[in-house]
Amino acid sequence: MTHAPAPVVRTKPWYRQLYVQVLVAIVIGIVLGWRWPDLATSMEPIGTTFITAMKMLIGPIVFLTIIGGIAGVADLKKVGRTGIKALTYFQVGTIVAMGAGLVAINIFRLGDGVHADASRLEVSGDAGAYIESGEHQHWWEFLTNIVPDSVFGAFVEGNILQIIFLAVVFGIALKSVGKVGEPIIEGVNRLTTVVFKVLSFVMKVAPLGAFGAMAYAIGKFGLSTLTSLGSLILLFYVTSALFVVVVLGAVLAAYVRLNIFQLFRYFKEEYLLILGTSTAEPALPGLMRKLEFMGAEKSTVRLVVPTGYSFNLDGAAIYLSLATLYIAQATDTPLSVGQQLGLLAVMLLTSKGAAGVAGGGFIALTATLSTVGHVPAAGIMLVFGIDKFMSECRAMVNFSGNAVAALFVARWENGLDVERARRVLVGEIREEVPVGKASETVESAESVAAVESVEVPVADSGAGAAVGVKR
Repeated sequence: MTHAPAPVVRTKPWYRQLYVQVLVAIVIGIVLGWRWPDLATSMEPIGTTFITAMKMLIGPIVFLTIIGGIAGVADLKKVGRTGIKALTYFQVGTIVAMGAGLVAINIFRLGDGVHADASRLEVSGDAGAYIESGEHQHWWEFLTNIVPDSVFGAFVEGNILQIIFLAVVFGIALKSVGKVGEPIIEGVNRLTTVVFKVLSFVMKVAPLGAFGAMAYAIGKFGLSTLTSLGSLILLFYVTSALFVVVVLGAVLAAYVRLNIFQLFRYFKEEYLLILGTSTAEPALPGLMRKLEFMGAEKSTVRLVVPTGYSFNLDGAAIYLSLATLYIAQATDTPLSVGQQLGLLAVMLLTSKGAAGVAGGGFIALTATLSTVGHVPAAGIMLVFGIDKFMSECRAMVNFSGNAVAALFVARWENGLDVERARRVLVGEIREEVPVGKASETVESAESVAAVESVEVPVADSGAGAAVGVKR
């Protein structure tokens, strides 16, 4: 029996790999910021322009992918079931993350001995605007602010919570009208492909954006800035690392049966992009595409991941609890265990209310302090100067949390091919392009299912030299 010749697979040269280009750009940015800070600070527009371009696309991507995810489910009951499971996981994960921050700052009590007088803290710059926004925000606004003033208002303001609300309503409506909505659903799928293609154009300048953002950060704040509140930064990084490796790693190993360290390697491009830009938004499309390639059901990924970017912010949760207790300790504000648990309950809501808003972390922090009334809101000035050095870690933890959440919910819904996921993580199955399409990349979440995936057995697997193409 003769077999058709296997397509020859060509791997992109290492210097054309996005993660390599981003890593080199980050190193150059650090060196420039360290040696020539004045020149480095002038690079700010490069980084901010790239991030702005990404944020321009995040709203449409979230809107279209959620609608596509709902439309791709045969039974609307499954949409509701998946949503409830995802939100349950998000809340439990957020509570655990906040609890980790509370435990860490109560053990090490880094704020003791600072004795800061809140009445003498000078509030300036963006911090003043964040305080003003936070002081006028209430815990219940999380519920009332979900509904936008207009259909287009949510996109203009970039409010992800409102965009998610609109997408869910439109997706359910399109599914409910049956054949009448099918042409629109097809249009949504086509438009999704176009938006992801636009995204691929923007991603080509990701190394330049990472360079600009990193050069500005180091040139503006300097490496020496880390020494003043270095202990708090170190505690945040260690707590975050332990949460990801121990908590998320245990969830992934015990229930999904996957290895967290293999997951880190699989998403190395996305992690480096987050490191360079200090935000997880540019990594959203890559996360969805790779999860689908691993074998997670498309409809589940497209419901869980975009929603998780507003509801499942583990890094922000750790930061919020750490910063709140640090400010309380630094301003000599005693908090009982009951008051700390009350803070946690408030933070569960205020952290969602500020999601997707510029300066959302500080707005959520101020809203929390203003709601409980025990800790002075002006105390955020104590941590404002070092926030930039925590943003990368926050974004990476948020990204990791959403990756694990999507896999967890997909497994819970019996929508994950675990065996394929294992093979992808160990490198037995890779995203490759046959010769003749070597200049193309699998750039969108659509193309994973629609183009091809090439399975490459490892050399010692005993599976022979054939390369199987799945269409």
